Amino acid sequence: LYSKIKQKKCHILDYSRNTCVHRTLPPGSILPWRFFSCKERTKFPSKRKQNTSIMTSELLYKNLLKSEQKSWNDISARYKPMTEIIKEKLEQLHKKYTFSLGSPRIRFGDNVYFEENGCIFLLKGDDDQGNAAILFSTEDLGFSDTVIQRIRISPDQRRMSLSVKSENSEEATCIVVKLGHFPVVEKVIPSVFSFEWATNDVLYYTSQKNLKCQNVFMTTFTHQKHTKLVYTEQDARFFVDIHCTKDRRFLTINSNSKTTSEVWLVDCRDPFKLPALVQARTKGVLYHIEHRNDELYILTTYGEPAEYKLMKAPVSSSGMESWHLVYALEKKTKLVDLEMFSDHCVMFLKKAGHLHLNVISFISHSVQSIELPPWACEFELESHPEHTTSTCYFQLTSPVHPPKRFAYSFKENNLIEQAVQEVPIITNCHTTRLLAKSKDETLVPITVFHNTSSKELHRKPLLVHVYGAYGMDLNMSFKEEKLMLIEQGWILAYCHVRGGGELGLSWHKDGCQHNKLKGLHDLRACIMLLHKVGFSQPNYTALAAASAGGVLAGALCNTDPELIRAVVLQAPFVDVLNTMMKTHLPLTVEEQEEWGNPLADEKCMKYIKSYCPYQNIKPQCYPSVFITAYKNDQRIPLAGVLQYVQKLRRAALECASSTSKEGNRIPSIILDVQANGSHCDSSWEDSLNEV
Repeated sequence: LYSKIKQKKCHILDYSRNTCVHRTLPPGSILPWRFFSCKERTKFPSKRKQNTSIMTSELLYKNLLKSEQKSWNDISARYKPMTEIIKEKLEQLHKKYTFSLGSPRIRFGDNVYFEENGCIFLLKGDDDQGNAAILFSTEDLGFSDTVIQRIRISPDQRRMSLSVKSENSEEATCIVVKLGHFPVVEKVIPSVFSFEWATNDVLYYTSQKNLKCQNVFMTTFTHQKHTKLVYTEQDARFFVDIHCTKDRRFLTINSNSKTTSEVWLVDCRDPFKLPALVQARTKGVLYHIEHRNDELYILTTYGEPAEYKLMKAPVSSSGMESWHLVYALEKKTKLVDLEMFSDHCVMFLKKAGHLHLNVISFISHSVQSIELPPWACEFELESHPEHTTSTCYFQLTSPVHPPKRFAYSFKENNLIEQAVQEVPIITNCHTTRLLAKSKDETLVPITVFHNTSSKELHRKPLLVHVYGAYGMDLNMSFKEEKLMLIEQGWILAYCHVRGGGELGLSWHKDGCQHNKLKGLHDLRACIMLLHKVGFSQPNYTALAAASAGGVLAGALCNTDPELIRAVVLQAPFVDVLNTMMKTHLPLTVEEQEEWGNPLADEKCMKYIKSYCPYQNIKPQCYPSVFITAYKNDQRIPLAGVLQYVQKLRRAALECASSTSKEGNRIPSIILDVQANGSHCDSSWEDSLNEV
């Protein structure tokens, strides 16, 4: 979840308590010398030679970086007048839509908490005037130039814990504030990933180191303050986080790999008691826990088919043998989120590109299915800690539709559109859904947006998006630049290829490890269908991908460069083979369930080598390529991106010099190294410059 590319907004908040498994993005850390092909060697050089090699590599890295930065400065200067116009337009759109939407809100009893520009506000339920009071700002706490990521409030609302992060780091700092007329910082905890209040004065949290979370701590704010280690995960493939059940009865310590889960319960009535195991990890079984009326509700892949289903078991007998089915999803349906209430359970579902709500009533034992507006592509659940509420609030959005608030009333059994402030309605955009037939006859969904007034669509420029990894959906949240492109006559296409999660867990499984090439075949089929039905043509087609999406985008450049004219990559993962052979890197072992283990399996090594973008660069006419990389990226090391760019340029030049065709072109291969920001995560100002 947290690996999702964040929306470029001024308010980056995580109020959700999503039940879906945590997934990380591709491996990597900044090691300047992690730069050369990793070949097995029988001889080990002396320490002096090793040090000389490292120094040479560092010097080469610095010189290459300096050269790329100079090249970028020269190139970007040519486009300055154009970029200033685009920047002004995007700023106008940003002000228009972020102002009308406002900030996400945390409802706690009659009170509402929200954040704006680093300030925490409280709107009291008994305030008839609706005036929000400022509680404090991050600057007041001594944490200026940070972004608030997550907020948790103690049950008695006397304490607030919040995590703040600078834009150049993935690790956050947790600040515990005692609320009152003069808020006081009680504790500052560095390198924290997740945290939850067990009681008014007991906080559980996970520590993060080198992109890994494996330790859970408990800290108290009673007269005798102390902190102790509660849980340690020994398996490097597993990532640990903490959630609180909706009724605040339990904290769950969740240890998840890409394919397997294990959950421990902390009793909030007795938080000093040792955590209790729900079900020992079973290979290939994922599960997540909610609680209601002394029963555990288990969202799990256990049983056939191996898709998520809702089951339940008594708290006193929580093992797998006691799990009973409550509700099973239909085939090729993606469970996006689940929210538990006192008498209802709400499932947010995606089927064939359309969004649905399924509302399960525990009173009438019925299921109500509500189809949501056809333009909607993504949900965003709003936080409401009160599980007894009679209304479920959420937002719907698409790449070209700003988020709109909706509410589902359990009493009225109906969906209500919330008109908080007037959000301009996008009426000039048409949404089309297509199915492309892949190499093995599998039908692959495509979502297309274009201006309703556009004519001769085969002559219009087309921007294709792809991801296809980790069982994650393509990011289809609202972006100002996407709306701007639609207004200028562009066509936007989103290819939901295998390896992603749009059609459920089987869709992911069918596109990972030894099935990775299926995602490439899907992407090729999607682009060919778009051209065939009249959406643009190869000379006007660009392909966009970020992070792990760079694997399929880079592979397509090698296999079918004639299908596209330009490629835009953000922090791309382009050297799968070398990365997965370096087990000393923080995420490599964890990622083996996605890409395979080339060190232990020669077939796997050959298979990865067959599609790896870096390994398959060859002299041919490539599309033009624009890459944004981050100097502080811990996941995709800058050194590897530099190496990819150098090799790609050499291949393009070799092709151009060896052919003497009239009009033969040399593609532009441009690298923009961002000094600020970390992996695909920048402030609004920096992201504006990137766009």
